Amino acid sequence: MTTPRHPNFLASKLAQEMRLALVVLAVLALVPVAVSSPYWLGVLIVSMYFAMLSMGWNLLAGYTGQFSLAPAAFAMLGGYTTALLAWHWKVPLWIGLPMALVVPGLIGLVLGRIVLRLSGPYVALTTLSFAEIVRLVIYNSIDFTRGDQGLNVPALIDSRVGNYYLFVGALTVITVGVFLLLRAPTGRFLLAIRDDEIGAASRGIDVVRAKTVAFFISCAICGIAGGLYGTFAQLVSPELGLIAQTGIVIAMVVIGGMGTLVGPLIGAVLVYVASELLRDAGNVQMIVFALLVIVFARFFREGLWGLARQAIARRRSATRTAASGV
Repeated sequence: MTTPRHPNFLASKLAQEMRLALVVLAVLALVPVAVSSPYWLGVLIVSMYFAMLSMGWNLLAGYTGQFSLAPAAFAMLGGYTTALLAWHWKVPLWIGLPMALVVPGLIGLVLGRIVLRLSGPYVALTTLSFAEIVRLVIYNSIDFTRGDQGLNVPALIDSRVGNYYLFVGALTVITVGVFLLLRAPTGRFLLAIRDDEIGAASRGIDVVRAKTVAFFISCAICGIAGGLYGTFAQLVSPELGLIAQTGIVIAMVVIGGMGTLVGPLIGAVLVYVASELLRDAGNVQMIVFALLVIVFARFFREGLWGLARQAIARRRSATRTAASGV
């Protein structure tokens, strides 16, 4: 059981992480000034797509303690919601994209009411089963979804730089939204459930309701990320929902810092850019990331951000000690 910490400490920690998250987002916003390569701008756009998935998954796993294996499946559902509306009924994107948030969110709401009454590995197993069922249904519904051929999606913005700033803006809104949620009473309930679910229930917190809200928001975030990715790639396919995609998301969060606001941002960008640099090495990149996940999960629970915070704290302590000795 994790020892509860004082609310003021948690609020201060969250505010510090939010400030750093805004710095990371500002740096991302300035990248096109120095980088003009369409390829690398595309790589960073996809890394921001994964950052959105990581933010959604981290809200559920890092802050609520519920280990879902379906973030990629909900991104796929969001992408297909927008694509199917445009393909079959010519629904414009200004309607289709919001539906990419609503439909996965509502599906997550129903699934959450069922799944989140379970505990331990059963949540992970149930969400994994759901993810595979949804992917196989889409894969085999050839007349409706075109199966593994995928569906073409209209482009929302034709410019690569325009798409880049669209993703920066969406990622910023999601980050600020998660920050505000965590500062609200609901966020404190989620942290209490993560630290001690039985204790939270004994204090009068409706545990299932709070976890369901987190599940709904997490699924909605993944859904809108999938919808935006579809308009960028102009194609959605069942590959979006592969369990390997979820594995990448988990690796990003664990390496960046699980249960932190800035960790998913750092982890997503670093891991995806590194995977592109290691692409010529083949499957070696997956072995490297798997080993990193094991090491960080075992020894550095707060990931790269936790290591950086500890280094800063040690330096400040050394500075104070030196100043007091003068």
